[in-house]
Amino acid sequence: MSVEQLETPTRVFNPGRTAAWLAKQMELAVASVDLSLSQYRILGLLDQGSAVSSSLAEQLAVRPPSVTAVIDGLVARGLVERAHREDDRRRVSLRLTAEGQSVLEAADTAALERLGRIADSLPNAKAAARAMESLSLWHDALVAHRAAKERQ
Repeated sequence: MSVEQLETPTRVFNPGRTAAWLAKQMELAVASVDLSLSQYRILGLLDQGSAVSSSLAEQLAVRPPSVTAVIDGLVARGLVERAHREDDRRRVSLRLTAEGQSVLEAADTAALERLGRIADSLPNAKAAARAMESLSLWHDALVAHRAAKERQ
């Protein structure tokens, strides 16, 4: 697919700029439950299972010190806990606390509500549903992309 702007029935748009605009909307949604987008992303990854900081940094495509700073804040708030791994006491595993799970669920709800309100601005319910469904295609693409990178 070309990096150029794409034509739609109503206007020309730039997919990258639209994705950035959408990211800002997500940032505003999770801020309503006192999370940053980075914190939300980390809680979401930890919801899939415990992890170590280096693994989170790789999945988030950031340097480990950046993840450590965010995790320190989440630990201080009681949303994440550190535990020594049983198989290697030198490694520290991270996992969501019950409070972290609760905050993540509230953030997910806030995000869904915000995206739903935006989608409902479209001319009809079918278009709104299509907008939301296309996010699931992006989810599938991102999961497939991550899996391909892990196989390399």
